[in-house]
Amino acid sequence: MKYPVLFMLICCPCILFSQSLQLHYDLRHSIDPKHNTQNFPTLYFEYFKQMDSTTSFIKPGSFLIKIESDMQGTNDNVGKAFIQASQTFRLWQPKIFIGVQYSGGLGVTDPAQYSYYINNCFSIGPSYPFQWNGAYFNAQIFYNYNLLKKPSNDVMLSFYWGKGFWNYKVEFAGDFELYTLNRNHGDDLTKNLHGKMVSFFGEPQVWFKIKGSFSMGSKVILYYHVITTENLFEAYPTIAARVKF
Repeated sequence: MKYPVLFMLICCPCILFSQSLQLHYDLRHSIDPKHNTQNFPTLYFEYFKQMDSTTSFIKPGSFLIKIESDMQGTNDNVGKAFIQASQTFRLWQPKIFIGVQYSGGLGVTDPAQYSYYINNCFSIGPSYPFQWNGAYFNAQIFYNYNLLKKPSNDVMLSFYWGKGFWNYKVEFAGDFELYTLNRNHGDDLTKNLHGKMVSFFGEPQVWFKIKGSFSMGSKVILYYHVITTENLFEAYPTIAARVKF
C-alpha cells in the first residue's frame, strides 16, 4: 500500500496546500440499530495541494491524500483503516486533467476470522475542475481496476463540491461516487453470482467556524451497496470537530 502513496508524494511539486484533521462521532447505531451494533468515533486526515499555472510540459494539477481510521474495534481500538491518494496532470492547454488514484485498506472484526481487506483499487480517467457562482467543483470519470481474487474492471463517476459563505464562517462541501463492481469476487461466498453491482457513496458535510482554524459541523455518510449487498439506502450522520492547518 505504501509504495503508490510515496510515488505520488515525490511526483507532486505543488505550492498551494491545505491540511485538516477531523474527529467525527458516527451515530449509525442510534439511527439504525438493526444493521449497526455501535456508534463509534472516526479520525480523518486530509492533505490537499493545488498547482498554480506553470509553463512546464507536464502540468501537475491537484494532489489529495485522505486517511480514515474508524475506532469501532474492541475497547475503541481501530477497527477499519482506509487510504486514498490521487494526482491530476495535463499535457495540453485545456484545463481537462488526467487523474490517477489509489485506494485500499482493511478491517478487523471480533471474532478475528471475519476480518477483511478493502481491496486495492487503481484508477485513471479525465478530471475537470471548475468554478460556478463562487463554488468549487470537480468532476471525474475513472476506469477502476479492483484487485479482488477475481479482478474487476469497472467505471466510476466522482463529483466534488465546496462553497464558503460569509468569509467561510459557514462551509458546505462533499463528494459522491457512483461505481460498478463484479458481483463475483472470486471467493466461495460469491462464486455463483454473475454480472455487475452498482454502488453509491456520498459525504455531504457542513462546517461552522468557531474560532480561527477550529470548526464544528456534521457529515452525513450515504451508502448503497457499499457495506451490504441488500438493496438498502443508508444515511448516517456524525457530530464532528475540525482543525485546519
